[in-house]
Amino acid sequence: MLIFPAIDLRDGKCVRLVEGRLDQETIYSDQPIEMALHWQNAGAKYLHVVDLDGAFAGAPKNLSVIKDIVSALDIPVQVGGGIRNLETIELLLAAGVSRVILGTAAINHPEMIQTAVRQYGEEQIVVGIDARDGRVAVHGWAVESRMPALDLAYDMVEIGVRRIVFTDISRDGTMKGPNLEATGAMARATKLKVIASGGVSTLADLKEIKALEPDGVEGVIMGKALYSGAVDIKEALTLAEG
Repeated sequence: MLIFPAIDLRDGKCVRLVEGRLDQETIYSDQPIEMALHWQNAGAKYLHVVDLDGAFAGAPKNLSVIKDIVSALDIPVQVGGGIRNLETIELLLAAGVSRVILGTAAINHPEMIQTAVRQYGEEQIVVGIDARDGRVAVHGWAVESRMPALDLAYDMVEIGVRRIVFTDISRDGTMKGPNLEATGAMARATKLKVIASGGVSTLADLKEIKALEPDGVEGVIMGKALYSGAVDIKEALTLAEG
């Protein structure tokens, strides 16, 4: 199972939010490239980057920083936040990003995601499904839709998506533990490859997520637990890869 250290970018800084709220921000570093190198040097095999400004604005806002991160690293990088059209996908992939994560576009423009999967392949196009109380949230989590998360996942399967990042917003940045039930159910029901996100705070949480690996949960994104020191990255990698 892969551990994805998260770098959330806002105004060029590495930050963490609680439940996606801009008024609940902690700045962990104003040197995101150094932070990315830190995670790589600690043994991470993949990095997860979110353009928070882009997620709220609907277009990339930290592109130069993302390019610098990708250039500095030897490990692959997946990027989400504000990716709403094919031009942005092309821009990021051309910059060396390994995977792009599409969220709001999955509800608003599923035909664009279908085109992207056909054009760039199922390995490079990932859909982020962010849910609160089982329903999808969009536009940087600021707007809750009426669509059940599972229904959106089924729709994505139909158009050729094979991998999703599943986030329980109510757990994100809270250190309350992941939503194991919803994450496992999502993987089992859809047969998608699932990257879990939100709430991981202990090695025990990681062990429980790893137990879902046979169901199709192939990785977990970790942010606050790593930055706060609650979980040691090397111990997490040893557990995940064991």
